[in-house]
Amino acid sequence: MSPFTPKPTVLIADDGPENIDVLAAALGDDYRIKIALSGDKCVEIAQTDSPDLILLDAMMPGMDGYQVCQMLKSRPETAGIPIIFVTALGSEHDEERGLRLGAIDYLVKPVSQPIVRARVRNHIHLKIKTDLLESLALLDGLTNIPNRRHFNDAAEAEIRRALRSNRPLTLIVADIDFFKLYNDAHGHGAGDQCLREVAGTLAGEGVFRPGDLIARYGGEEFVALLPDAGAESAALLAERFRKAIEAREIPHGHSTISPWVTVSVGYAVAHGGIGTQLDTLFEAADRQLYQAKAAGRNSVRGTLLPVAP
Repeated sequence: MSPFTPKPTVLIADDGPENIDVLAAALGDDYRIKIALSGDKCVEIAQTDSPDLILLDAMMPGMDGYQVCQMLKSRPETAGIPIIFVTALGSEHDEERGLRLGAIDYLVKPVSQPIVRARVRNHIHLKIKTDLLESLALLDGLTNIPNRRHFNDAAEAEIRRALRSNRPLTLIVADIDFFKLYNDAHGHGAGDQCLREVAGTLAGEGVFRPGDLIARYGGEEFVALLPDAGAESAALLAERFRKAIEAREIPHGHSTISPWVTVSVGYAVAHGGIGTQLDTLFEAADRQLYQAKAAGRNSVRGTLLPVAP
């Protein structure tokens, strides 16, 4: 492992200090160690810190390890964390139960430190490769920014958060003006390069805020998801979106409105209520996009969705 790569995090969940000492001594040189002395604490740390792997005792006071495993595997935000049971329950039935609940491995105490190190190393390496493949699957292959699948997943999560916190959520939809004419005139290779330049401009510093998500939705259409952006911020950021592309000065000799590539932009702001649903929010922003096109393109239109009574 490179000295510049952060150490993977292993969460040890066990109510026995002596067991924790053995596991921490085996793994402490290669991993960041976090400790949970109960099932409830294990769930809490898994949700807030997202460790790379959990070593889980089956027998703990309150919520036992099997219940912890079942709970973590049932929640999207923790389902991907690999779990290894490390327990004194050594029967075939106990092992089968743990593996059936979603654990990737099962070790019976007393454990051998070399075996623990080897098992953890193998599963950590597998998780790193899996995470890399999943991250690549969430990127658009042409522009190297998040793709539609990534956007949909993030939007659903942000909508749930907005509903819980009663905070605003803004969606921006933008479409490159006269992109078909651009492709017809310059060829699809130049069209692909145009898409990459637009994506790079939007994903670059200064266009949006940290935490905002920019994605290619499909074709020449791009979307931005802006948590906690109310009407005033949404209007400002949507206009910044439009200006950033125009300022890039990508030549477009077949546009009827500008010598440069431009975008039409629509946005919708939800603040709880009926608007805080992905289909509703997207349809509202898309209608605003078409109004921007009808108004002459290279323009911005937006709406604030009603709040439920």
